[in-house]
Amino acid sequence: MFFLTIKHLSRLSIALAVSLSLAACSHSSNESVETPHVISDHGVLRIPEKSPLRSELIVQAVEMREMPHAMTFPAEVEVDPAHQANVLPSLTGKVVELKVGLGDHVSRGQLLAVIDSGDLAQAYADADKASDTLDLARKSLERARGVQQAGGSAVKDLQAAQSGYNQALAEFNRAQIRLTAVGGASGSHATARSMNVTAPASGYVTALSVSPGMYVNDANAPMLSIANLDTVWITANVPESDVGQVAKGQQVDATLSAYPEEVIHGQVSFVSPVLQADTRRSMVRVAVANPDGRLKPNMFAQASFHIPQPPQVIVPESALLMNNDSITVFVEVAPWAFERRAVELSYSETEGARVTKGLKAGDRVIVRGGVLLND
Repeated sequence: MFFLTIKHLSRLSIALAVSLSLAACSHSSNESVETPHVISDHGVLRIPEKSPLRSELIVQAVEMREMPHAMTFPAEVEVDPAHQANVLPSLTGKVVELKVGLGDHVSRGQLLAVIDSGDLAQAYADADKASDTLDLARKSLERARGVQQAGGSAVKDLQAAQSGYNQALAEFNRAQIRLTAVGGASGSHATARSMNVTAPASGYVTALSVSPGMYVNDANAPMLSIANLDTVWITANVPESDVGQVAKGQQVDATLSAYPEEVIHGQVSFVSPVLQADTRRSMVRVAVANPDGRLKPNMFAQASFHIPQPPQVIVPESALLMNNDSITVFVEVAPWAFERRAVELSYSETEGARVTKGLKAGDRVIVRGGVLLND
């Protein structure tokens, strides 16, 4: 009888131990379930001390910054007109030699072409005629002075001789200046017809409109164009609605289709005061150095202008959350307590988003992990 009682007591002890163990487990489980990650308190989301969300959320204060707004417009590379020269023939004639080709680099004073010009021969003849007339007038003047000194000539004869000499000298100077202007040399060359056309500046031949054997009949039509490409223009087409925000001296970053990974930095050097009538756009030019010649005229580009802006609240884009049709952020109103707040943005930049309404400098917002609270 005693043995049975001991046995029953043993079984009772085991059962009691199991029950206590299960109760403890049940209590622990219930305690875990009862520890929420987030507690909603009349629109304020509180993160309990033991909530795992505390390790997932990053909170930081927003600040006021003067960050320029980037506006991007289509552009292209152009020759700087201040470094471009059109080569015009001094006289008409036939091109007998062409020393350069399109794209060649030339130096100042280099021979470009030779033209057989009857006009040049006429210029030499005029210079020779003027020289002969001047020589005759000089002799007449010397003779008149001698006769007048000997008392055998009236004063009016000496004056006439002096006038004839002055006119001959003026005509000689005019003929010599014209001969020099058309590339001729002083001296007696009445039969010379070859006119040398030389480069007025160093650069590249960017346009060529003549060939050997061709007659040059229009002294106002360029034979070729020479451009110095050490400095070029990146010209942007700015719409009429935006041109008021662009000004000389603003920073510009440009990228070219030929070199998409390269950013070219410059400043606005010229804003056209006149809009193009057909496109209603203004030509805005940026002068950039081109020592290696990689920027070629007519290349396409994109020019991004840094438009100065007043100080504004900047918030990281990672803090922005979509809530129905509005953009919101979670703002800390107390330690580990947040409220959702709608914000208005002007536009986004690479360094963050501009907030025009809803935040002020110093507000602390969730910048990472806010999506975990975005229900």
